[in-house]
Amino acid sequence: MRGGTVDHSETTTPSAEPSGYIGRRGEGAEVRRLLGKARLVTLTGPGGVGKTTLATRVARDVAHLFPDGVVLVELAEVRDGALVANLVADRLGLHDRSGLPAGRQVIDHLRDRVLLLVLDNCEHLIDSSAEFAAAVLAGCPRIVVLATSRQSLGVAGEQVLPVPPLPIADAVRLFRERAGAIVPSAFDGQDEEAVLAELCGRLDGLPLAIELAAARIRSLSPGQILDRLTGRLTLLTSGRRTAPRRQQTLRAAIDWSYHLCSPSEQTVWARTSVFSGSFDLDAATHVCADAGIAADDVLELIDGLLDKSVLIRGRQSGVARYQMLESLREYGQERLDVTGDRHRVARLHRDWFAGLVARANEEWVSDRQQRWIEQLGHDHANLRAALAWSLSEPDEPGEAGEAGRALRMAAYPVEYWLLRGLAGEARTWLGRALAATSGDHPDRADALCVCALHTLWMGDHEQIARLLDEAEALAEKNADEVARGRVLHIRSFAAMLTARPGSVELAAATCAIFRAHGLVHAELHPLFIHGVSVAYRDRDPAAARASLRRMYDLAAERGDLFYRAMALFGQATVEVEFGDVTAAADAATEALRLDLRTGDQQGMAYRVDTLAWIAARRDEHERAATLFGIAGALWERIGTTADFAVHLPHVKHTAATRDAIGNTRFEQAYAAGRALSDAEAVRYALGEPVPASPSAADARTGILTKRETEIAGLIAKGLTNRDIAAELVISQRTVSTHVEHILTKLGFGNRAQIAVWVVGRAGARRAQL
Repeated sequence: MRGGTVDHSETTTPSAEPSGYIGRRGEGAEVRRLLGKARLVTLTGPGGVGKTTLATRVARDVAHLFPDGVVLVELAEVRDGALVANLVADRLGLHDRSGLPAGRQVIDHLRDRVLLLVLDNCEHLIDSSAEFAAAVLAGCPRIVVLATSRQSLGVAGEQVLPVPPLPIADAVRLFRERAGAIVPSAFDGQDEEAVLAELCGRLDGLPLAIELAAARIRSLSPGQILDRLTGRLTLLTSGRRTAPRRQQTLRAAIDWSYHLCSPSEQTVWARTSVFSGSFDLDAATHVCADAGIAADDVLELIDGLLDKSVLIRGRQSGVARYQMLESLREYGQERLDVTGDRHRVARLHRDWFAGLVARANEEWVSDRQQRWIEQLGHDHANLRAALAWSLSEPDEPGEAGEAGRALRMAAYPVEYWLLRGLAGEARTWLGRALAATSGDHPDRADALCVCALHTLWMGDHEQIARLLDEAEALAEKNADEVARGRVLHIRSFAAMLTARPGSVELAAATCAIFRAHGLVHAELHPLFIHGVSVAYRDRDPAAARASLRRMYDLAAERGDLFYRAMALFGQATVEVEFGDVTAAADAATEALRLDLRTGDQQGMAYRVDTLAWIAARRDEHERAATLFGIAGALWERIGTTADFAVHLPHVKHTAATRDAIGNTRFEQAYAAGRALSDAEAVRYALGEPVPASPSAADARTGILTKRETEIAGLIAKGLTNRDIAAELVISQRTVSTHVEHILTKLGFGNRAQIAVWVVGRAGARRAQL
């Protein structure tokens, strides 16, 4: 199983033709040729020349050559070089649980994979990008990197391909296509080729400049556009004489587009340049509206910028979101600097996302939880930008201060950071914010506890103790019982994970404190800790059921998904050992369905592992081993192992499964589980029929012979060629020949895929009965 969920596939290659892809056949062929002989290819050229478009088109064309997919990482959304590896890890769907640096986790994940990694827009993080690329190339022998940058990375073995402007003929085609999409009758049949050729020549064939010019076709003819552009270019020559002519031309086109905007549109352009990644209308309104621009006018002004190709409209989770090309964003920020408004706008940006985080935390345990998971995910680049700005600004007098706001933003909602697998990043932000705030800051104790929780996932117990000791001292000093409860919560969790005494008592005390203060959200996880701990330590399933039932009811009443899944998982772990195996299966299956809705990869690993224990208890040992294989891929993906949190039952049931079917059959079934695709793995774990993956091969070559079908079934049971030969009283050579024929007919490369196919066909037949 290569991926972690059905929603986070490693492959992010565009599935459709990139917008505006005209010409570039020669460059595309050259990039493909270079990718065939070099492991690092960098496309260079000025902003707006089309590096990203060329890279994404080539990535789509060569995707079939990379069995583990193509991953596109847009570096423009981060400004801190230290986050390059974190962003790549995020795009790969990795969870930061191991305590290793993000770069090491990426390398460990990619070490045995055959994958194309596209690093887009490296120029503003050139040193960090080069260092990261070099480390990946050195540690992952079958990874190929395709980078785009305004300058080369300077890494050994790098093949650099400068991307030239479009030839005039292709530039004219692009202009015609873009202008015709806006005004179909823009060209009246008159001979305008000479005008268009001169216009595109003035723009030096830069696709971005051409698109900006074409956006004016609604109000100007091509000749009028040429007249105005010519004047703008003449003015430009008295400016940045040291810049390359193409960069001057691009700046001229952008400057010209800027001056064609109304004053209010210019203001919104500049102010929205503060966003990193994409943004929605509510955020734009908060940042852009003031005494000069009414809140109700922001949408109309954004619409004007969309018309002028300054903004690009997308759609995520049913909500329109807007994005600005990096060259236009840089230009907008220059305008903020010219007007002296950059600090004020950046503060508005930070305040908006600080408020967003606060609302998400308040509403986390509610029926709005899934919306918040999606919203914060879409805005993560903006969260990073807001945190970085807060920590780069000097603190001002007052209760919070800039670093204090960062303290709260990085701390909550803690579940979001865990769901995204960003415990390491959260700990980094919290560490920086804690270092920048005073020792008596009112939010410090809470932040110390959250930092300790993230550190717990990294296994740094010495650091956890220091963080909790400081938080406990602050709680005592301030007579803050809730803060003391948070300290007890983390101590109880650490005791449970490390099988140390005290988890039951500490969790019970924590629940009592939070319940007394009416803090339902805070009480939920301690209820889980108490339920599981009292069952496994005290052998008291009745007390365990009571805590887990309260947890489930509190979460369900409020429409929560995350803690409902956790409560069901707790019930499953109790029932599989001390109660009703059928009840355990129902609870674990329902928990997994909830995980799919929230995208909780860590939760999925726990649930699938538990389903394997249940299968072992039911003597379904082949299924148990396959489920252990699926879970193994998930544990690996989130950077930890089952031994970290569910060591005893995992070891117990794994050993029982091996003993029941033997090492060879166990390894066969385990490998079959790992070989399943994301969708197949989920369906198998849920007990649903797995579609026969080689159906196309069946249609092409016909079904297997009776003997081949028989041998495929024995392979699925984990038998070796020697075992099959003995079973069927034929020679091993004959078995080997049949196996080769099966692999050829089904288009497979290994025996594990045969096993998966047999299981899938059996499930499909059962579903038809």
